[in-house]
Amino acid sequence: MHQPAQQQDVPGVEKKLDPPADHGEHSYRGNGRLRDKVAVITGGDSGIGRAVAIAFAREGADVLVGYLSEDEDARETQRWVEQAGRRCVLVRGDLSEAAHCRDIVRQAVEAFGRVDVLVNNAAYQMSRESLDEISDEEWDYTFKVNVTAMFHLCKAALPHMAPGASIINTSSINSDKPNPTLLPYAATKGAIANFSAGLAQLLADQGIRVNSVAPGPIWTPLIPSTLPPDAVEDFGNQTPLKRPGQPAECAPIYVLLASDEASYMTGGRYAVTGGTPML
Repeated sequence: MHQPAQQQDVPGVEKKLDPPADHGEHSYRGNGRLRDKVAVITGGDSGIGRAVAIAFAREGADVLVGYLSEDEDARETQRWVEQAGRRCVLVRGDLSEAAHCRDIVRQAVEAFGRVDVLVNNAAYQMSRESLDEISDEEWDYTFKVNVTAMFHLCKAALPHMAPGASIINTSSINSDKPNPTLLPYAATKGAIANFSAGLAQLLADQGIRVNSVAPGPIWTPLIPSTLPPDAVEDFGNQTPLKRPGQPAECAPIYVLLASDEASYMTGGRYAVTGGTPML
């Protein structure tokens, strides 16, 4: 399967994706598995985050969506959440700022009173062919958004989480099979998987579960905005399924991990990779 070669400005928007991505808008059916839970989802305006927000809402959760600057995408996610009969709060801002991470949690607690599920999903990446092309600023920013923000959000949310709460961090197949042209991003994804496994042990006595999800090549605005056009065209073809995954195909594992059905699942990393094995 091939997508048309295409390029977007960072961070990319949904309406320019060709073909459009599937977030489960017309396919996901909820069964009340997250009834009356409160979820915070970073990067919830598009891609995997939007698919998770839609699924969570249809399972009965209210949602706070954190996003960088893509107002139109965020409002579209909000529309789908509200169409499911749930509340959706939008919070715009840069996760590289620790104060903004804390503000996301503050606004969630002000709106909903608590946090039951925290999904650290937002990420930054750029494709570089050599180490010399990676600036100090880009390296630092990638770690601030992908790793340090996760730390600040978890730390801020914990006082508002009760036993049975769930933290889900988006890692990547890059945590196991690093793409050399995505070196800073791949390094952060390994850190996310490691952080999640360690935090799960740290919080076990509090009854709070922590897991990570490791997607493979998923068709989102991040791809044409951070990869060269030829890589976009062949994106996903290296998998055994010979295609990129859709955000809607990631959402069910987030639902499971957020639900009470996953009460004995903590410290794990769950692959959604189109058949590419992970160790």
